[in-house]
Amino acid sequence: MSDRSAPDPVSTVRRIEALLDRVGGDRDDVLRVEGEAGLSYASGVPPEDVEALLRGDRIPTGTGADGENPVEARHRRVVERILFLRATRLRRRPDGRRRVCTLAEIAAGAGTSAQWLDKMIKTGKAPNLDHADGIARFFGEQIDFLVAPPAEALDRVLQYIHSDLLERAVEQQDAEVRRFRTAGPAVDARCEPGLVGSAARCLAEVPEETAKPIVDLIESIARRARADRARETREGGDTAGTAAAD
Repeated sequence: MSDRSAPDPVSTVRRIEALLDRVGGDRDDVLRVEGEAGLSYASGVPPEDVEALLRGDRIPTGTGADGENPVEARHRRVVERILFLRATRLRRRPDGRRRVCTLAEIAAGAGTSAQWLDKMIKTGKAPNLDHADGIARFFGEQIDFLVAPPAEALDRVLQYIHSDLLERAVEQQDAEVRRFRTAGPAVDARCEPGLVGSAARCLAEVPEETAKPIVDLIESIARRARADRARETREGGDTAGTAAAD
């Protein structure tokens, strides 16, 4: 990743928290580290490393800067993630209990042999990209799950959470706009500043040059809606007056 798009889990968490303030939700649940569907489960990053990254601590990436051969470090990470998937993505048995997938099942899904997979795990040498992709897909993941450095892996999951919350915020905002448009002029003073304020809160962590045009657009829509309602009120009053005169 370039510096421009370098993963920043702490910043992403701040944006998530801003959205949670808008749409509601339990931070401890949304940003839960452990357990099924927690941040560790979803990213493949050990819980202690997830917690460190959320504090803003640096986690070794295995790129050579930490004294480890970068090639060996990448191989180790891929094998560790494969083992993590095997330990956490369990299959349900007929009796309802869950079990780990056999090497034969994984190998069949990856297009290789159980013997080769067993050797890969024992030697710590990662598979080629085709086999790695096959293993990831067998467990319902993309290859990025296996190869991404810790901060990138965690931030990818956080970005998904942020996107989901942003969709919820947009849906709520759309519902508010529809309600404002039908509520009549009596609520103008209350609602429309809230509309713009809500958008501003949602965009709090977005760079100003990106957020300002969006807020300006929302303000423009709010002004137009206010003008439309005022015109409808005037026209309704004129119609009523004409009817009374008749």
